Amino acid sequence: MQPEQWHEDSFPLGDFVLDSGTVLRDARLAYHSRGTLNSAADNLVVLPTHYGGAMQANHRWADSPHSPLAGADYCILVPALFGNGESSSPSNAGPGQGDSAFPQVTLADNVRAQRRLIEAQFDDACPRLVAGWSMGGMQALQWGALYPQRVGALLAICATARCYPHNALFLDGIKAALEADPALAAGGFPERGLRAFARVYAGWAYSQRFFRHGSYRGLGFDSVADLVAHWEADHLRAHPYDLLAMLDTWQQGDIARMPGFAGDTTAALKRISAPTIAMPCASDLYFTAEDAAADVAQIAAGTCRVLASDYGHCAGGPGYEAQSMQAIFAAMRTLLEPGA
Repeated sequence: MQPEQWHEDSFPLGDFVLDSGTVLRDARLAYHSRGTLNSAADNLVVLPTHYGGAMQANHRWADSPHSPLAGADYCILVPALFGNGESSSPSNAGPGQGDSAFPQVTLADNVRAQRRLIEAQFDDACPRLVAGWSMGGMQALQWGALYPQRVGALLAICATARCYPHNALFLDGIKAALEADPALAAGGFPERGLRAFARVYAGWAYSQRFFRHGSYRGLGFDSVADLVAHWEADHLRAHPYDLLAMLDTWQQGDIARMPGFAGDTTAALKRISAPTIAMPCASDLYFTAEDAAADVAQIAAGTCRVLASDYGHCAGGPGYEAQSMQAIFAAMRTLLEPGA
């Protein structure tokens, strides 16, 4: 049976109170969905988006013929991050909250908004699986800690429970590259800053071996220069304050900073009761395998499956590398099995 077509919509949250106490006015959560809930309402799969990623990118988790989500068995929800230009963001916020005035949004704010959407539009169903890459995986872990009785299983790909210090330092570097362009503060288009941002980012996104062995050819690029030019072109299409808003959400991301945990990472991780698979990449330079393995070891039903790839952080991205995608699909199958 063939799956239904993807549906695009936007859910009005109204004046949404953030963890900071600030109100995000006339907030809205953009989302894509496919399929319908079954009579038991136990087939909902949530695929939160990642840094800079549009909702369309996560279709690859479900559209691949090798994916366990490819058929019509599941109702799939792809909610967009605040700040990504699809949900409420600096680029589309109302008066007084645009650009640099956009309020700080946490990963937990995103998860609470997603829960509101599911309550209203998806029969308040309990997700069978929440799965994501990078910031999407961070959201999956926060789902498990915020709503431990409502989540069937979690898959965190190239993600950790918090933004650890070296990861935060990497983000400081790309942020500084963008903010060094005086055009940003002057209200102009910071082309030089965006190019610098992309160039620095590209050097961190893959591993040293990826470049040494010419693995970029597997992505269709003839040279490192071609790969970097692609990254620059992609970032020149982005709104600079959207990038900075999502970066701040990422950099401040910490499962222990959610309300109720008082900074205790162990307590937050131990609250996760759902079967959880962490899938870090052995060559990831910022969401390291060591950090991810230490996190998931504190989850009662947690296991770690390390991706052996030279693609670094990008190994886990939807559609990036066939070998890693097959490993991710295998993990999804494990978690979707009854009684997982």
